[in-house]
Amino acid sequence: MDTNKFAVPLAIVIAGGLIAGALYFSNVKTGQVLKNTDPDSTGQVAGDIRKVSDIDHIQGDPKADVVIVEYSDTECPYCKTFHVTLNQIMKEYGGKGKVAWVYRHFPIDQLHPRARKEAEATECANELGGPTKFWQYINMVYDRTPSNNGLDPAELPKIATAVGLDAQAFNTCLSSGKYATKVEADYQDAIKSGGRGTPHSIIITKDGEKTPLAGAYPYEQLKQIIETILTK
Repeated sequence: MDTNKFAVPLAIVIAGGLIAGALYFSNVKTGQVLKNTDPDSTGQVAGDIRKVSDIDHIQGDPKADVVIVEYSDTECPYCKTFHVTLNQIMKEYGGKGKVAWVYRHFPIDQLHPRARKEAEATECANELGGPTKFWQYINMVYDRTPSNNGLDPAELPKIATAVGLDAQAFNTCLSSGKYATKVEADYQDAIKSGGRGTPHSIIITKDGEKTPLAGAYPYEQLKQIIETILTK
């Protein structure tokens, strides 16, 4: 396990964010809620991460100074909170080409068995309406779900209609299960990159340094991390 040259100073900033209260679900085998306050664990990437490419869902410039690759579960309450935070971050930094957000699926089946099909639903939205509809759809999923496996599956086609997609085409896509493999590939990539809970994110700087974030960082803490990188 290699320690990145940039990860050490950044880990200090990240540790501060963790102390402020970032939480995440632990390994899917236990389902516990933990607070990670070990600076060393934030300074290393446990494994490889799939290279960002055009198969990903990306907001912002993929060549931005800061790329946040997020692995998320639509039924995780902390992911719901972090989704709002990342939308705020993109409003502030995305248009300036400073930050890009890459969304990948990490459904925790043992805790949220509905999340995997919800992830497939977002892929159907992308197929039928492109990136704009993907982001509109997933934003609405997070907005409507009470979290913790609380979104009624009957809401999925309703959300499709609400964002302007054809309900029949959406249902055909979703029932086919055609995107199950893609969702599973994201899940396996999350595990390979060191993810043991959600949200699990990795910050990639323009010079290729990678630093993981475990948990739902509040806006101010995440902004501090981004500003530290941009002023480096």
